[in-house]
Amino acid sequence: MKKLFIFIILTFLIFTYVQAQNDLSKLLSEAGNSSDFPGSQYLIVFDKTNVEVMDSGLSLVTNEIFYKVLTKQGAKQLKSLTFGYDPQTAYIEVKKAKIVKKCGKMEDISLNSINDYPAPAWGIYWGAREKIVPITRLEPGDGVWVKTYRKGFTYALLFQESDNKYIPPMKGHFYDIVPFYSKEPIAVKTYKISIPSNKTLQFEFYNGEARHYAHNEGDRMIYLWEKKDIRPIKREPNMVSFSDIAPKLLLSTSPNWKAKSLWFYKVNEDFGSFDYDDDIKEKVNDIVKGAKDDWEKISRLTHWVAEEIRYSGISMGEGEGYTLHKGTMTFRDRCGVCKDKAGMLITMLRAAGYESFPAMTMAGSRIDRIPADQFNHCVTLIKLKGKYHLLDPTWVPGVRELWSSAEQQQEYLMGVPEGADLKSTPISPSKNHYIKYRINSYVTGDGSLKAHVEICAEGQSDSTLRRYIGRGLKNQRPLFFEREFFDISIEAKVSKLSCSDLVDISKPIKINFSIEIPNYLKKGKRGAYLTPISSVLPFSRALFFSRIRTELKKRKYPFRTRCSQLVKVKETIKFTERFNLVNNPKFEKVEGKGADFNGYIKQKGKKIIIVKNIMLKKRIYQPEDWESFRKSVQEFKKPEGEILILKKGGNR
Repeated sequence: MKKLFIFIILTFLIFTYVQAQNDLSKLLSEAGNSSDFPGSQYLIVFDKTNVEVMDSGLSLVTNEIFYKVLTKQGAKQLKSLTFGYDPQTAYIEVKKAKIVKKCGKMEDISLNSINDYPAPAWGIYWGAREKIVPITRLEPGDGVWVKTYRKGFTYALLFQESDNKYIPPMKGHFYDIVPFYSKEPIAVKTYKISIPSNKTLQFEFYNGEARHYAHNEGDRMIYLWEKKDIRPIKREPNMVSFSDIAPKLLLSTSPNWKAKSLWFYKVNEDFGSFDYDDDIKEKVNDIVKGAKDDWEKISRLTHWVAEEIRYSGISMGEGEGYTLHKGTMTFRDRCGVCKDKAGMLITMLRAAGYESFPAMTMAGSRIDRIPADQFNHCVTLIKLKGKYHLLDPTWVPGVRELWSSAEQQQEYLMGVPEGADLKSTPISPSKNHYIKYRINSYVTGDGSLKAHVEICAEGQSDSTLRRYIGRGLKNQRPLFFEREFFDISIEAKVSKLSCSDLVDISKPIKINFSIEIPNYLKKGKRGAYLTPISSVLPFSRALFFSRIRTELKKRKYPFRTRCSQLVKVKETIKFTERFNLVNNPKFEKVEGKGADFNGYIKQKGKKIIIVKNIMLKKRIYQPEDWESFRKSVQEFKKPEGEILILKKGGNR
């Protein structure tokens, strides 16, 4: 009887194995080919994720993914599979992997061939690793199936031994962020989770729909989401992050953002992240000595941290992730990542007698309402007269602001003793980020140009100019400026150059210089033509719309620029001879939610005056803002204003 039982079990296992092999072959043959997925190199036949959540919040995740090669390029892209992980907080194991040939033959991939390498890193060296599965030669029509097992989470906290180190930061709670989008098509994607019934799971599916069910199995709840025929999203120029517009699932057992806020406050206070010693206190006193008021003290401390704490994540051990390293360590090392710079500023502000706390935010994309951990950046709060203000020592080196307006319209969560809900940074007025050009041009009798150019800027326009100009050597700066005019003439010569000290951010940047260009006015028998400097502005990189393409008539998705901005340009061109402006270009006034524009070109005697003003009203725009934004940019760059056609004589 025992032998019969063993025989039955073995027969069942063999049948199950053979059936699984047949299923993969069948799915591969029925999945379609390159003509069904034009432009794609490979297809994900299925992507199945099963998550088992423990009472502690620890998650055990099994994933099966099956690829089909569509093109030779796809075969190259699938020559290896890479699985990244942080050994401090996550564990991953490749359980099985196999190649499914288009003829139906199966080949197991030896797990002994898997390599475990340090992950490529820049700026942050925290020991992240990659497991790389090498794949033998593939051909279009072949498939690759791999099954993995992992536990842990993606944000490091305090180092702990055993499985405890894989438990998420808020012990007992679980969260996940599941993208239902891909650069390559997916035939079907499923996400299944089993969670103790005593945990309340909040979830929401964003930017689309998926089949969903939930049911009870004993003391656990089972949830499943399934979405079929997921196609790559066609990217629009300057669009927001894919996670803001593509289908995704957010899950969390945290009750609300206030609970997360209170936890974030407490975990850092308990750890002593912001305790300071005598050395820090002495340094703070030295920095703020002689300051006239609170904001001057705060500014000095913010910029000291911004400039003196190098951005480099080299430390490991206690204090990674949501628990900020102690200020005493950062002060000693003089380096760290955003949370270290934020924590250093909090520590120094407290040493100066202020109330200060950390805040979390997401640079580059939106934070949605489900309290999953959608954060990648840490900043500082200062409380004055009962009101909180944001400071960011990471983003303000060489910036006159204390909080970078490149972070406007960005959600954040404060870690404060009373707790807080999710908040959003306000739009920064365009006038706070102006760049102004005043150009006085004089065309001599031989057609040469002599011009004086004045440029001044503030806010993010100021910081952009400082960074760009600061790339070159100071003694080569005239040549650097001359290159800005090479589109007009390679014979441009710059003189009388004066520029604000790029290190001194106490005042807005100002630039003055003269320029001479021989043979600037192109003369003919009956007239002449020229290109105004205002149509090829120097340092156009500081114009946040300069590289935005306007071919699209309509947009499907939101888009963004670096920052809100006001650009004002006035050029006066004087002639020794009398000319009439023949083409007399007309600018159209634009007003809208996205941007405004106004301008004109007119002649007064021997002068031609060109005025162009454009206002970008925010950083993140909705599709309906595109019409006014696009039209404003097109008017500013209007081709008709790039060449002025002149006719000799006249009394205008």
